[in-house]
Amino acid sequence: MAHWREEYLTALAVRDQREKANLTIYDAYTRLADSTAKLPAAIDTSAIPSGSKGPTRTNQSEKTAFSQSKTAKKQPTEVESSTAELLNTTRAELAEAQRSRSELRDRLEKATSEAANLRKQIGGDGQRINRLESEVAQQKKRRKDVEEELRGKAKLLNEFQDEIAALTLQVNMAERKAKKLGEENEDLVNRWMKRMGQEADAMNDASKFS
Repeated sequence: MAHWREEYLTALAVRDQREKANLTIYDAYTRLADSTAKLPAAIDTSAIPSGSKGPTRTNQSEKTAFSQSKTAKKQPTEVESSTAELLNTTRAELAEAQRSRSELRDRLEKATSEAANLRKQIGGDGQRINRLESEVAQQKKRRKDVEEELRGKAKLLNEFQDEIAALTLQVNMAERKAKKLGEENEDLVNRWMKRMGQEADAMNDASKFS
């Protein structure tokens, strides 16, 4: 019984581990979404020139135009660098997310297969446990019947032993009585034989004198 419970707890632990492992891919996709959301904002921010508030005077307009021309020269390089860095980071995070997803998919398939095998094994163990419990119940009933039968036989044996003891006592008394009667009978026979001998001797003596 303890065996299938341990396997059931192991299946639960595998499920918890699988759910915890999914947190990695969730975090990766969250970082990817954040990076993707930052990409348009970075491009828009880099595209806005620093002197775009609008001139109020002629000299300011000239300075602004000169500043814009310098910014325009620097702008493509800065935007491309920022965009390339962001894209590289995004690609790396996407590759990591895909790798994590593939790894988690393999773990999920393995855990699902193990869980299915455990469910089948637990189901088989459950049927076996039910069968064993039924056999145990039958054995208990049979043992109870045997114990009752033994108690009945023990009672009969005690009664039989009591009867044997009583009969043995009666036999002993009868033997003693028979022995006593035999002794008395033998004594009577001896006395009768002795008397008959005396009478025969007397008759013989009487016949001599006649």
